[in-house]
Amino acid sequence: MHICLFDIDGTLIDTGGAGQRSILHMLEEEFQVSAPVEGIPTAGRTDHAIMVDLFKYFDIPNTIQNRKRFETGYLKLLAEKLKEQQGRVLPGIQAILETLSQQAHIDLGLLTGNFEHGARQKLEHYELNRFFDFGAYGDFHADRNDVAQEALKQIQQRHTSESLADTSIWVIGDTPSDIHCARAIGANVIAVATGVYSLEELKACEPDYLFAHFEETEPVLALFQSAEKTA
Repeated sequence: MHICLFDIDGTLIDTGGAGQRSILHMLEEEFQVSAPVEGIPTAGRTDHAIMVDLFKYFDIPNTIQNRKRFETGYLKLLAEKLKEQQGRVLPGIQAILETLSQQAHIDLGLLTGNFEHGARQKLEHYELNRFFDFGAYGDFHADRNDVAQEALKQIQQRHTSESLADTSIWVIGDTPSDIHCARAIGANVIAVATGVYSLEELKACEPDYLFAHFEETEPVLALFQSAEKTA
C-alpha cells in the first residue's frame, strides 16, 4: 500500500497570493498594524509559526485571545481573497488525484502548514477537498516535523500494524521543509519545483524524486503502481 501525503500551496494549487493578502489585511483590521513585513518567510512553514513571528514583529502579545483573533480574522478574509485572486490548480494535479483516488492500494492525505480550516477552504474553492479525508495541519505546531509526526499518528490509527508493514509513506511537496519533515517520519519524498524554490535548491535537499512540474503525469503515477502491475 502507498500512503501519499500532499502539501497544498505550491504543490496542489497556486492561490495567486490569497493567503498572504488575507494575513496582511487581517493585521490591519484586527490589530491596526500595516508596516511592511520583512524577513518573515512563509513557504513551507506552518501558519502557527508565521503567526508567532508576526506577533513578535509587531509586538502583539501572544495570547490565546489574540491567536483566536488572528485565525478567525484570517479565515474570514481568505474566503474573500480566494474569489478575488487569479489562482489555479497546478498542471497535472487534477489528473494525478483522480487516478490515485481510484486505486484501492493508495490512501491520500494532507501534510500542510495551513490551519485546518484554511486548508479546507482552499481545497473547497478549487474543488479538491473530495480527494482527502484525513490530514495533519499547522494549527498548533511551529515545527513542520511535528506536523509530520501528527500525520504519522493518524496513519497508524487508520491502518493496522500488519497492513503498515508493507506500506510506503510518501510526502509530496515543493519546499525543503516538505523534504525534511518527510525524513523525520521515514517517508519517501517527491519534490516538485512549482513553488518558490528552484530545482537546484530542492535537489540540494536530496529528495527521492524531483520534478520540475507534474504536467506529464505518467512518471509520477508510475511510482504508485500496485505490486500486481509491477510484477
